[in-house]
Amino acid sequence: MKNTLKVQRAILDLTQEDLAKTIGVSRQTINSIEKNRYVPSTVLALKLSKVFGVSVNDFFTLEEGD
Repeated sequence: MKNTLKVQRAILDLTQEDLAKTIGVSRQTINSIEKNRYVPSTVLALKLSKVFGVSVNDFFTLEEGD
C-alpha cells in the first residue's frame, strides 16, 4: 500500500511533529507511515482523514499484490 501523507502534510505546512500531536501518536509513527513501513489502523486512518478533510482513499491506495 502506498500513501500521499507527506504531500498532504506539506500542503497544510505541518511538520511530522505537528501532525503527530494533533492525532495523538508519535512523530516516529508518522514517519513510518510516510515511508510505507507501517500501515495505520482504521481509527488512525480516519483521524488523518479528519485532519486533512479528505477521504481515506485520498491518502492510501492499494498496490498490486496487496
